[in-house]
Amino acid sequence: MIPLIADEIASYAREHTRPEPPLLIDLVTRTHTNMDSPQMLTGRVEGRFLKLLVQLFQPHLVLEVGMFTGYSALSMAEGMPEEGRLITCDIDPRACEMAKAAFAASPVGNKIEIRMGPAINTIRQIQQSIDFSFIDADKKSYPVYYEEILARTRPGGVIVMDNMFLSGRVLDPQDETARAVAKLNREIAHDERVENVLLTIRDGVQLIRKR
Repeated sequence: MIPLIADEIASYAREHTRPEPPLLIDLVTRTHTNMDSPQMLTGRVEGRFLKLLVQLFQPHLVLEVGMFTGYSALSMAEGMPEEGRLITCDIDPRACEMAKAAFAASPVGNKIEIRMGPAINTIRQIQQSIDFSFIDADKKSYPVYYEEILARTRPGGVIVMDNMFLSGRVLDPQDETARAVAKLNREIAHDERVENVLLTIRDGVQLIRKR
């Protein structure tokens, strides 16, 4: 991911955002030490943003598409009510083992359920209404995830989508993934089923509320 925000501004934002708990700081260190793509971590600013959104909306069922090593799931679980439940899915067994260990060590890890396998299968197995979703995996499949999750989201529910700038590739999309995400950004902006703001947080975050 190519940074779109000047390093000085990104650092300033991070320094002026409340720190994550020690367990998440340790997870960042272990991810950078043991994983091949540590830049996939959500990070402090976006992680605290997700926690704050969850605190505001108080969802009972959260769906995460793309768990990686568990940083974003734990961030959201922090803000959820005690009876809240978070379903997260991924296909990387190595990342899953690291996430499992982090969940087991966290006081909010009991709210999280991991489902390994293709995300679309997990989504289609969900029977109850979803209150809040975070989508951050397999960008080419974003249009499918959006439609499937929106159909299962309650009125007033929220969907957050990460990497909606694709390091700026959406401005002049030349590959299949960039074309898919650029098209989806246009469609969301005109989708009468939702309200949205495309935020310039990190690599672009779509914040969507179902009408």
